Amino acid sequence: MESSSTTHFIVESLTRAIVEHRLQPGTKLAEQKLADHFGVSRTLVRQALFQLTQNRLIRMEPARGAFVAAPTVEEARQVFAVRRMLEGEMTRAFVREVTPAKVRALREHIAQEKAAVDDNDAANRIELLGDFHVRMAELMGNEVLAQMLRDLVSRSSLITLMYQRAGAARHSQEEHVELVKAIAAKDETRAVKLMHEHLLHVEESLAFDRKVPTHDVAAALS
Repeated sequence: MESSSTTHFIVESLTRAIVEHRLQPGTKLAEQKLADHFGVSRTLVRQALFQLTQNRLIRMEPARGAFVAAPTVEEARQVFAVRRMLEGEMTRAFVREVTPAKVRALREHIAQEKAAVDDNDAANRIELLGDFHVRMAELMGNEVLAQMLRDLVSRSSLITLMYQRAGAARHSQEEHVELVKAIAAKDETRAVKLMHEHLLHVEESLAFDRKVPTHDVAAALS
């Protein structure tokens, strides 16, 4: 197996273990243990862990190593509060400059979302559902806003991966459909209201009292 595909396999395996709540936030991911488990070199494990830091699924601590990220309830509340403030105004601006091409681009995106939800592809659906919001900023041509949203959505996605109740992802996808309808109709008031309610619903779907998963990496990956 090529090194790139091996690294991808390790990334996917760890992502699934976190997505499916088999690994507890705060679990230490020891390079040697992972290398032994996957039968690969520590170099490949290190590459996989680096990729996982990019989407905030894990955090690297100097002299301590890699750990499954552990967003707090308060951090989650703050992230969604900021997103509601930012994205309400983004939606208002988007409606004012909307074009048929931009509506088509959003509809193509939500079709991909629906396919991921229907396939029960947890990692892909969370990524696509988050990217919908970044896509709006990109279509506006505002790279500063898009970069801010990438960071906020990345943090939100980790929180959602770890704490979202079953069935909530499908509801989010359906809300995106309704939001695009309002945008296409150039109904600014309704679109802003739907975006605010959508982000509130995502936050309300989080189960912070979720059963604690395991710290045993080998058991979680088996």
